[in-house]
Amino acid sequence: MSRKKWMLAHIDKDAAASIAETHSLDPFTALILTSRGITEYEDVEEFFDTDFSFCDSYLIRDMDKAVQRIKNAVENYEKICIYGDYDADGVTSTALMYSYLLSAGADVTYYIPDRITEGYGMNKDAIKKIADCGVKLIVTVDNGISSAEEVDYAKTLGVDVVITDHHKPSETLPDAVAVVDPHREDDNLIFRDWAGVGVAFKVVSALNGGDCLDILSRYADIIAVGTIADVVDLIDENRAIVRYGIAKINSNPCPGISALKLVAGVDGKYVSSVGVTYSLAPRINASGRMASAETALKLLLSEDDDEAEGLAKAVDELNGERHSVENEITESAIRRIESDDRLKYAKVIVICGEGWHHGVIGIVAARITEKYGKPSIVIAFDGDDGTGSARSVDGFSIYDAIKSCGSLLTHFGGHTMAAGLGIKKENVNEFFAEINRYAQSIPTVVPKLLIDCKLNPAYINGDLLNSLSALEPYGAGNGQPVFGIYGVTLSEIKPVGEGRHLRLTFTKSGAFVTVMKFSTAVEDFPYCVGDTLDLAVRIDKNEFRGEIRPSVLIKDMRFSGTDEDKLFGSMYLYEKFKRKEALSPKEAKFIIPSRDFLLSLYAFFKQKGEWRFDVETLLKRTGCPAQCFCTMKTAVDILCELSLLKIQDGKIIFDGESKKVQLTDSKILQSLNYFAGGESNE
Repeated sequence: MSRKKWMLAHIDKDAAASIAETHSLDPFTALILTSRGITEYEDVEEFFDTDFSFCDSYLIRDMDKAVQRIKNAVENYEKICIYGDYDADGVTSTALMYSYLLSAGADVTYYIPDRITEGYGMNKDAIKKIADCGVKLIVTVDNGISSAEEVDYAKTLGVDVVITDHHKPSETLPDAVAVVDPHREDDNLIFRDWAGVGVAFKVVSALNGGDCLDILSRYADIIAVGTIADVVDLIDENRAIVRYGIAKINSNPCPGISALKLVAGVDGKYVSSVGVTYSLAPRINASGRMASAETALKLLLSEDDDEAEGLAKAVDELNGERHSVENEITESAIRRIESDDRLKYAKVIVICGEGWHHGVIGIVAARITEKYGKPSIVIAFDGDDGTGSARSVDGFSIYDAIKSCGSLLTHFGGHTMAAGLGIKKENVNEFFAEINRYAQSIPTVVPKLLIDCKLNPAYINGDLLNSLSALEPYGAGNGQPVFGIYGVTLSEIKPVGEGRHLRLTFTKSGAFVTVMKFSTAVEDFPYCVGDTLDLAVRIDKNEFRGEIRPSVLIKDMRFSGTDEDKLFGSMYLYEKFKRKEALSPKEAKFIIPSRDFLLSLYAFFKQKGEWRFDVETLLKRTGCPAQCFCTMKTAVDILCELSLLKIQDGKIIFDGESKKVQLTDSKILQSLNYFAGGESNE
């Protein structure tokens, strides 16, 4: 995971006390609300409103036209096709619209394009097939807003189109019977950030005479899964939708969701929104990623428990296959990035592979962004044609960055944090250069880890769990709280789970706290007993033999007292040098390691033999301040260049026994001395 800058949220304790008293809330719950800026009376009331009032669906433009055309088709028994998408949002949207219309007596079918052979959105071949089956009305869900040409083609075949979508439209809307998209510029909605399934929910609510609560009682589990999976902010109507959905998932889910819980190993356990994110949604997504999304759709539509169980097992197997393919591509991509400084230190990483599975490149991009702390684009090529998926960090609009290179692409679309594109192989190098020129033109974005508040370990108990439960459901826009436990001393390191995880014990002023660090073996853990550290943690429920206790999970760790402003400034200066950008004399002099520094580091590695941890830990063990990051990294580079060290399997290995070298032979030092004005480190 990339190093993130810790940001402690501002908390007004007086405001928190007032909120707790005014709204009869637990004081700790009120404290978290203030850390997130939820302080106004109406906002607090809405956040906890269990009788949420949904807006009138007809406030959305063209809703009246959409409802009238669909109702006419139902009444006249015209054949209707729901045109969906292959991700979890698209599948749940299709399931919702199809199920409702079927229950209303419609002659309805569905169509989901194949991710690999057809790609996202409407296509003419599919429209022709649909028309040849006698369909007179296509209703899109989670797509269609960018399908102007396809809508015109459908009209030539005598097929009307009603678009329901949530993606941002271009300047010209498709000439459809109705375009129901809350992001239309002529929509004056107070809330507009539904997922695709949320827009479908508004449509079926309108078809249902405006009775949205009846729709939620029947389909809230499916709507909630799609909403959570699409990572829209869980505020306003989305929060209410998910609250209803989580209740249904845990009480009376549809057979498909029930079977999915069973194969995911959460049957009989309380499934929170976080559980949906990690257990249910990925399995639905896996169907469209690895094979046909129709398997997941049939699972959600199934009314037979035995059939649903078989479909759930098939989806679970696809999810296992997805894991395997994803890991293989991720490892290949990271090897390439680590071997190429041009990629590794670019402001936007663009990595390509021939024959990479289109269904997982989005997940691979997310993992690369997490590892390197910067936007990334993963492109899978089949011959000359490439399909790319992009992920970003807060503060950098990957959509705007890609849009700035639009002339080099066959198509593109997406959001601030995620986007997709098409590109010809001949344009990749120019695209890489152009998007990095764009990134160079805007301020560097530092990845941040928001800490909701400091936490005294003495307060970690059952009451804290109850306080946190009141804040659910968690998701985008309302993340699971992260707490900072500062200045604790590591007193015990214990491997658990066959050595795959660590149970760590920390002490401070006579008190102690035990925390879990998952997916870390002892040999990969950089800290030692006696280190004084800061912890960023989450508090989860741990249910064992009917007893629920708090479980403290490590999200991040750092040495106490780290000056992060100086650390990140030094890190980005090093990256600037590695990108071969011009340095000022002051910058170059700051980076250049002195002869004594190099000799001291050489002696350190000679004694240690090898080093397998990060540079920040190396700074701590060698007694160097945080601002020396760029100097330390450069010193390691120089010693490797002079064959005194080597990097192998992620480890720095001493390789300089009895070797005589001249520092003046270092091309790195020569380059730095040039920028410094010809001064030498001798």
